[in-house]
Amino acid sequence: MSTKHTRTIRTLSHCYYDLKYHFVWTPKYRGKVLGDDKIQSELKRIFQSVARWKKMEIIELSIQVDHIHMVLLAPPTYSVSYTMQLIKGKSSAWLKKKIKHRVNLYDKGSLWARGYFVSTVGIDEFIIKRYVRHQYKHNQLEQPTLFPQS
Repeated sequence: MSTKHTRTIRTLSHCYYDLKYHFVWTPKYRGKVLGDDKIQSELKRIFQSVARWKKMEIIELSIQVDHIHMVLLAPPTYSVSYTMQLIKGKSSAWLKKKIKHRVNLYDKGSLWARGYFVSTVGIDEFIIKRYVRHQYKHNQLEQPTLFPQS
């Protein structure tokens, strides 16, 4: 995950693009199952492998005990739902296979809850990247959120 990222326009044979998404998703039941260092390092490795395989780039990543934030650059050949399906599907299966004897990660079905949040990252890229980068402080301090509470 790069800590410094400049705006670079990428190209495919038929287009130019700079598509960045901010994804947030949780384990089933919002379980606090992602705190173990082994799980976090394995998830980072899996996410990087999937990103390389599909020609994507992880710009920022924050793995908390009960949710994940990711800023991802993806080519326009993949829909948002397909991108999230790949990331969640592969990471659940590969992680459960890799550490099945170490930690109980919901024996049946996916590790991840069904839904997710996604927004595009445009002019506010710096703000969102900073927000993701400083997620580790989220549970320690009263932190401003991206969205005002009503």
